[in-house]
Amino acid sequence: MSGDSKVAKTIAGRIDELSKQLRELSLGIHEHPEIRFEEKYAHDVLTDFMERAGFSVTRHYKDLDTAWLATFTHGSGGRNLGFNSEMDALPGIGHACGHNLIAIGGVAAALGVAQAMKEHDISGTVTLLGTPAEEGGNGKCILLERGAYEGIDACLMIHPCPGAENWHGAGSCLARAQVEAEFTGHTAHAAFAPWEGRNALDAAIISYTAISALRQQIKPTSRVHGSLEGRDWTPNVVPDYAKMSYYVRTPRYQELEEIMPKVKNCFKAGALAASCELKLEEHGMMFDLLPNNPLAEEYKRILEGEYGQKVDLGPPGFFGASTDFGNVTHALPGLHPCYAIPTKPGGGNHNPLFTAAAATPEAHAATIIAAKGIAIAGVKVLTDEAFAAQVVQSFKGDLVRMKEEFPNA
Repeated sequence: MSGDSKVAKTIAGRIDELSKQLRELSLGIHEHPEIRFEEKYAHDVLTDFMERAGFSVTRHYKDLDTAWLATFTHGSGGRNLGFNSEMDALPGIGHACGHNLIAIGGVAAALGVAQAMKEHDISGTVTLLGTPAEEGGNGKCILLERGAYEGIDACLMIHPCPGAENWHGAGSCLARAQVEAEFTGHTAHAAFAPWEGRNALDAAIISYTAISALRQQIKPTSRVHGSLEGRDWTPNVVPDYAKMSYYVRTPRYQELEEIMPKVKNCFKAGALAASCELKLEEHGMMFDLLPNNPLAEEYKRILEGEYGQKVDLGPPGFFGASTDFGNVTHALPGLHPCYAIPTKPGGGNHNPLFTAAAATPEAHAATIIAAKGIAIAGVKVLTDEAFAAQVVQSFKGDLVRMKEEFPNA
């Protein structure tokens, strides 16, 4: 048995040993769904778990109350391999994106690699970041800006999705910008003196219609979608307030610079037409995922060769969702494979049926396999200097090619 095979066997064996505990951890988080920046239960149980496993733990990391850091170092020198654990749920529908599974996937990978480092005398550090608020809070973007990823040579994580059994995708996903438009008008009696009012709902509806028309002139790979809400609306009062929250997505983050001004003009047009005041606020941008090719190929080799899985390495933007991990992959080499868990028809991500699916034994089993994949692929960054150099070279090459594609960005 080769050295690589022995290391892989140790990692897989350790993850299997922990499987029952990981399942209990996952179910606990699933039963205590917490939305962005409120993941207190998840923060506490995960940090306690990592501390008991022998990791050095920093709670409330980088001045984010529910972020955390867990590290394990063996020997002297060496590289630093990172993993991520997401924790947040969605309002009203709980863990409908399976972040309870992502949480234990990061834990499993980190503990598996740490065991291999001890048994095979591998120098280096394994880092696990507990990253809050992926759903609408850009938690990783905040952590990245505050230096949480400094010193990490490569970072990996996994994400569940619906799909065929034993399927994994290790390609890219869409960049995303977020904008909120608040319209302020003037109330009036809708029958007695409507001319005295300025209708904020009209402003929002005109904006909504303008954006719908705009979709005809954007590329089919782009997305513009959002929601509308009001305050104290009733039929006999002209509404004086409306709020629109919109996401704009493109295969590459640089393409957002072309669409965003047009979307904002739609809001401005609605406000102008209805004589309402407009307040526009943009939130942090999620970049597209930049999957590291050597890491992706290694993940594919392991999952297909050892575990009978099918791994697709798709083109940029092939997966229509977005993640704040995209920003991380533009700062350092990274990989974010998605993997299929059994779901009922119509039960994809962000649906209550996916919430139920994320708690099944079958979803747990799929998570364990995916966690083994990122752990065994990732550990090669610590054990193989030539491979680590290829990872860095590929990352730098991707950035150069992107600059050539978007020279004015």
